[in-house]
Amino acid sequence: MIDYLIVGCGLAGISFAEEALRNNKTILVIDNDSQSSSKVAGGLYNPVILKRFSEVWEAQSQLVTMNFFYNQLKSKIEQQFDFKKPILRKFFSMEEQNNWFAASDKPALAPFLSNQLHFKEYKGISAPFGYGEVLHTGYVDTSLLLSTYRNYLIQNNWFRQDSFEYDTIFFKETGIQYKDIQAKHIIFAEGFGLHANPFFNQLPLDGTKGELFIIKAPNLDLDVIINTSVFILPLGNHLFKVGATYNWKEKTDLPTEEGKSELMERIQEIISCDFEIISHFAGVRPTVRDRRPLIGTHTTYNRIHILNGLGTRGVMLGPAMAKALYDSIENKTPLSKEIDIQRFANKKNNRVTL
Repeated sequence: MIDYLIVGCGLAGISFAEEALRNNKTILVIDNDSQSSSKVAGGLYNPVILKRFSEVWEAQSQLVTMNFFYNQLKSKIEQQFDFKKPILRKFFSMEEQNNWFAASDKPALAPFLSNQLHFKEYKGISAPFGYGEVLHTGYVDTSLLLSTYRNYLIQNNWFRQDSFEYDTIFFKETGIQYKDIQAKHIIFAEGFGLHANPFFNQLPLDGTKGELFIIKAPNLDLDVIINTSVFILPLGNHLFKVGATYNWKEKTDLPTEEGKSELMERIQEIISCDFEIISHFAGVRPTVRDRRPLIGTHTTYNRIHILNGLGTRGVMLGPAMAKALYDSIENKTPLSKEIDIQRFANKKNNRVTL
């Protein structure tokens, strides 16, 4: 019998897998490649919501957990996937400069916002009002991380490529029987695929479609991440990742002409040089209406659990939320009410009755 059967091999799934392995637990991960949001994610970690100049929820503790988690993981799988890189917010007016200084004076934001403006000239970008620098930022190459970690799981016989069949779960007193697998617990980390899960599909996972580009811009010289209405992330060899759009209505992973037009328009607001679209891709982020993850244990079946709803900040949230869920299962540590799925239980307005 294994300790954990984990359904889903995105950021949520591998975060829990690694948390379990670090605690000497046995695992098996099942995934069928049906969800693409982690693979196409921008991968940025940024402790500030720049649109509103507000702090990301529990940013400080998430960064500490994230850095410890990724540093250990890099050594284990012998792959560099975490890149520390400044994020600069381009200013379009004196008013935006003033708003930045006002935000940097707030105690919650002071550790993350530099109070020194940057006026470095980057070829291909006109920024007469300069930039503000966000501190403790960077990005994770999520595609590289996920593929490398999956290979690591495969090499250790801890991975199975398969679609999960919910109706074949058999609940026993000591655990769960799933086909030929006996496990003490199942962790569902399926992203937007949650909607097919009969145990948790009552939860209010909305899903937000995002579209991104890889562009080639030979005349753009940039060694930092620029973030305004979209981010521009240098990848090397004159290639840049650009994103992302937010579409709350459509729930497919197919690129659209509307998304393409929106991204092109926003890029042209930031850079002043020509660019070529190399690739255009999309995915549905697992988002929740109250902007908090979905973490917890089913009220009827105490051997099945959920780790979902990481939204746009999966690289920051994943390690911390995996640890919180693991501690709640193994150490009976209460989950924060802000992330516990029981915040939705028995509420008439959304009819969730787990």
